[in-house]
Amino acid sequence: MAEADVLFAAHRDRVFRYLSRFIGHGDTARDLTQEVFLRVARGPVPAADDDARRAWVFRIARNLALNHVRDSRRRPSTEPTETRRAPTQELAAALREALGTLPVIDRDIFLLRETGGLSYEQIAKACDLTPAAVRSRLHRARLQLRSALGSTPPSGSIAGVRLPIE
Repeated sequence: MAEADVLFAAHRDRVFRYLSRFIGHGDTARDLTQEVFLRVARGPVPAADDDARRAWVFRIARNLALNHVRDSRRRPSTEPTETRRAPTQELAAALREALGTLPVIDRDIFLLRETGGLSYEQIAKACDLTPAAVRSRLHRARLQLRSALGSTPPSGSIAGVRLPIE
């Protein structure tokens, strides 16, 4: 099995969840996930350990997501908005709105950790930061999310995003 196939099998679900949270639209996230792994397949896979390869894949995903957001600001959106509102979806919508209030880098670090499952070191490599900066920004993002969601955010999983209560 080719190295790109191994990386695809190992990371496609987490990359999709990360992009879905980052972009907020499933079809676009699917397209970007496909583009991530096309780029992985086209280029040389780094000769590194699994952690470094995982960080490399998520760096590609992060760059594509940032480019998509930047490009979408330049042109009007044609993506349909979701209007369903079950109780869990209300909570997911509140989380999406709260994530939108975070600075881009803090939101990105939060999503890489919570939906991508990356370690602090992997996030640091993907975002060109130190692990200490990642820890600090992640802590700040969690505090801001708790504040935005109310004093007692639910523990467990909200549509794929775990909100740890420390």
